[in-house]
Amino acid sequence: MDRQHDPQPVPSTLYTEEYFRTACEGYDEFNASEGEHLSRRLAAAFKLAEITPGMAVLDVGCGRGEILRHCVKLGANAFGIDYAEVAVNMSQQVIEGIDGKTPGKTGVAQADAKKLPFPTGAFDRVLMFDVVEHLYPWELHSAMLEVHRVLKPDGLFVIHTAPNVWYDRYAYPVVRFVRKLMGQGEKYPKDPRQFLVDVNQHVHVNEQSQWSMTQALKKAGFKGKVWLDSPPQNRQENPMLATMRHVAFDLVPFRWFFEREVFAVAAKMGEK
Repeated sequence: MDRQHDPQPVPSTLYTEEYFRTACEGYDEFNASEGEHLSRRLAAAFKLAEITPGMAVLDVGCGRGEILRHCVKLGANAFGIDYAEVAVNMSQQVIEGIDGKTPGKTGVAQADAKKLPFPTGAFDRVLMFDVVEHLYPWELHSAMLEVHRVLKPDGLFVIHTAPNVWYDRYAYPVVRFVRKLMGQGEKYPKDPRQFLVDVNQHVHVNEQSQWSMTQALKKAGFKGKVWLDSPPQNRQENPMLATMRHVAFDLVPFRWFFEREVFAVAAKMGEK
């Protein structure tokens, strides 16, 4: 397939140790525990995988390696790949620290998600946490086709990605307007991407909505559930804000725009 007109992948050199320790989701928890504890949203995504002893698990874009650590602690055999050399090194340090102390086996390698170095039908679970937004659409499709190939017939593909692009495009201006009326406008810049650490503005190239994530999975031969969620909301505010939060986060179609995280659990079409 001719890819000469597709955008080039994000350079792996942008993913430095500083990035993983100061900008990548879960860095506070990682720095404090070297992977023993997961952030709220990584823990929520990991729980969806329902890892059990003896499973073969692949973590695509394994980053710092804490997900591998949690897989093998549960008795799974977990393998991670990342195309950034620094991520592979960090993951190796994490898994070396647990070698021989957990029931599962683990390993990590530098590889491209679009060309997974594993045999067909090798894994019970394939995880892709906070990776989707870093892959251009053509890359994501190629990576999903590879996931489809290496997944067992009854296996599951588990995804987390953020932010929900519909929030940034359509809901955030409403949030900003309301906050300005409340005298808090200085905390809400016109561009929601200004909330991101600077490097994330350069490496987030394919943020998703619930609809686009559903379509991407379907195009790659998957079916399953895609849904939205958000960090816990403060419901103890004044009655007006409490009512607005209820409408925004609990009612369709508003929640499609105001929820900020995208989750998915999918299986091969016709398999499960």
